[in-house]
Amino acid sequence: MRAGLSGIGAEALTTPGDPRAEALDRLPVREAVPALLRTLDDRGVAVLCAPPGTGKTTLVPLVLAGLVGGGPVRRVLVAEPRRIAARAAARRMAWLLGERPGGKVGFTVRGERQAGRGTVVEVVTTGVLLQRLQRDQELAGVDVVVLDECHERHLDADTAAAFLLDVRAALRPDLRLIAASATTDAEGWARLLGDGESGERGTDGGEGATDGGGGPEGPAPVVSAPGVSHPVEVVWAPPERPVRPPHGMRVDPALLDHVAAVVRRALREREGDVLCFLPGVGEIARVAGKLGGLAEAEVLQVHGRAPAAVQEAVLAGADGGRRRVVLATSVAESSLTVPGVRIVVDCGLAREPRMDHARGLSALTTVRASRAAARQRAGRAGREAPGVVYRCWPEAEDARLPRFPSPEIAGADLTAFALQTACWGDPDASGLALLDPPPAGAMTAARETLTAIGAVDAAGRATERGTRMARLGLHPRLARALIDGAKEVGARRAAEVVALLSEEPPREYGDDLAAAWRTARHGGDPYAARWRQEARRLEQALTGTGDARPDGARDARGAGDARGARDARGAGDARGAQRAARGDDAVAGLLAALAFPERVARRRGERAYLMAAGTGAELADGSRLGGAPWLAVAVADRPVTAASARVRLAAVTDEETARAAAAALASEGAEVHWADGDVVARRVARLGAIELVSRPLAKPDPELVRQALLEGLRREGTGLLRWSAQATAVRQRMAFLHRELGGAWPDVSDAALLDRADDWLGTELARARGRADLGRVDAGQALARLMPWATGEAARFEELAPERIEVPSGSRVRVDYGADRPVLAVKLQELFGWQEAPRIAGGRVPLLVHLLSPAGRPAAVTADLASFWKDGYRSVRAELRGRYPKHPWPEDPSTAEPTRRTNTRR
Repeated sequence: MRAGLSGIGAEALTTPGDPRAEALDRLPVREAVPALLRTLDDRGVAVLCAPPGTGKTTLVPLVLAGLVGGGPVRRVLVAEPRRIAARAAARRMAWLLGERPGGKVGFTVRGERQAGRGTVVEVVTTGVLLQRLQRDQELAGVDVVVLDECHERHLDADTAAAFLLDVRAALRPDLRLIAASATTDAEGWARLLGDGESGERGTDGGEGATDGGGGPEGPAPVVSAPGVSHPVEVVWAPPERPVRPPHGMRVDPALLDHVAAVVRRALREREGDVLCFLPGVGEIARVAGKLGGLAEAEVLQVHGRAPAAVQEAVLAGADGGRRRVVLATSVAESSLTVPGVRIVVDCGLAREPRMDHARGLSALTTVRASRAAARQRAGRAGREAPGVVYRCWPEAEDARLPRFPSPEIAGADLTAFALQTACWGDPDASGLALLDPPPAGAMTAARETLTAIGAVDAAGRATERGTRMARLGLHPRLARALIDGAKEVGARRAAEVVALLSEEPPREYGDDLAAAWRTARHGGDPYAARWRQEARRLEQALTGTGDARPDGARDARGAGDARGARDARGAGDARGAQRAARGDDAVAGLLAALAFPERVARRRGERAYLMAAGTGAELADGSRLGGAPWLAVAVADRPVTAASARVRLAAVTDEETARAAAAALASEGAEVHWADGDVVARRVARLGAIELVSRPLAKPDPELVRQALLEGLRREGTGLLRWSAQATAVRQRMAFLHRELGGAWPDVSDAALLDRADDWLGTELARARGRADLGRVDAGQALARLMPWATGEAARFEELAPERIEVPSGSRVRVDYGADRPVLAVKLQELFGWQEAPRIAGGRVPLLVHLLSPAGRPAAVTADLASFWKDGYRSVRAELRGRYPKHPWPEDPSTAEPTRRTNTRR
């Protein structure tokens, strides 16, 4: 874009008398257009903050393209996060020009394209934009790119922004870039675009742009547009009773009951249509059911899977004057104006992707919506006139909501992202300008997956196969299934099954992938129509015919795709005959196993399976898959409180297919471990966590046996050894000395003993082969090896912690070291004349004396005998003398003769 933009003024946007143009003139963003154009001339990048309804998605691209305002014609790409938003934005802009999509304004989404050579404003999804950048890094012919609704922090949008900043820095300093949103982290995006412009994001970043006035001048300018003048009243409508917070995909049914009640209340209290935000398709269906029989309004459902005709009908407005209740997911938050809406009911929940890398499961999880999302949702009520939002949570909780949505890069599966960056030439994404860096663990897991399917090499660089996968517009797992599966079952059947896997079928199709395939084949519902379209696209991508590219445009590059076409068409008539012999179940099982090899699963119970990744999986009651020895699980989620994952979609397969698809997970070797209370030694063949074959190991490696014995000791404790009373007493005495003296005297707790197992059990562990051998080990004898012999302290063991103490009667009484303080328990008469209890541990610790009755029962406890004889003895004597008259009870025990005998025997 060589010519400057700033010559276009706000006053010159339209021609008076044109009603469509006058509609443009009423859009508040027009006041910010001159500043935006000047900023793009000066810096080439800008952040545009414009509240909902101001026209940032419709007016700004038309002005930039020269279709409004009289400027020179330029090519503008507008990237939207969702297909429904891309279609709607293109249709709105085309209408404002008095056209239909496909003329000056068009759109391209996966599998659908309405654009031509004369198109100058093209609305695409961020996924399509990424595909184009991978094929043509310069974006030849494009002058301006607008990243709309960047506040949603979708991974594709963040990646596209990073790639575009790379392009500006290295190849196209004249390419203009705008990050636009109604509610966003403007400062963060300004820093990102400014750093990206100046090449300050990493060691491999390009130099700063200088053409058109750009340069390393700090953060990119933020241009703000005035908000819509229509006020939106906030009504707080929390449930009367507490509801359980969401976890996993589960939403408390009581909240959905309440939302339905609030919708009915809003219809009674206010005029206009209702837009109700819910987290997912399931919740929309349940609330729609609760609103069944609503006489005063028509209930419509809008989500990413809704038929295009339904989406268009909602965006077209009411027909016939009847009120509408539109139940929508977050797709209605941005870039869409639903005509007639004056009321928003916000349940306060949203869905975000989460990846469980340990179990290989990715799923959506329900979270509290952010404050930014709540503002976006409320703004839908004020697009055309004053409105109201009913928020289904307490006002006091509002301040505790997160400020912005969590960036998808922080919790999502990064396999596709890692392949994108590898194809871009930056495998670890260290040189990319990203608001949030990818988590290291998630990137490692992604690279491992890509390496296993041959998409990247050992250094993380994209292979020729990986580049081909990236161009298919699929998750790398599905691309692998499509490419490898086509060789086995043919392009058409592989494309049909992968199309099912790329967009999960409706729940009513069931959990059997093969049965869902048959249903889609003969179905007349909207999902089946979309499935057929996607299956055709994938088949064409494999065979090199028709519009093979993900965005529907032709890709003329030949070598790789021609080679792929030959692979897909087969390797001879013999293989063709084998393909034809495969039934639907076998084909579905193969494709699902190729896509998700770590989820092949073997039966271990009535409805229970173990997946190769090590996670348990359970089928729903009544599933037709029950009883199958092997499954290839395509879709599963694991509730927060559940031990096993729930199977949502799977196919029956067999062990041979599972082994072939998950060959990278296969292993065979000796396994020696502690199980069921003893050492188990076997040679085992495994598929991940699934044990396939095992046989006993006659001569296991002694070191492996030793490790297994230590594992048993850690699990069950040192009680596996033979602890005689003498050994236990020695251990207690050593523990006492460690506690009181420390130094050379070792810790003999279980944990410490296991840490030093080689020091005191080395000889015994070397000879032992199992639990029985451990039971024969004399623990006391082994424990003596830990005494401080080298320092000579061990020779003082009896002195410092004597086993027995001689008392005045001549008895040698055992000291009990089992308590926190050593105890001398002795009959009271044997201590007559003893004024002070002995001290041990080098005189540091006085013994605690338990004075016993003649029957051996505790009569008193003291550490100060002199005080006891003086004060406590009198009451003990009075209590016990009548009970034990044959034993001496002198008036003055401090001078009496100690004795073990009764009066008679004395």
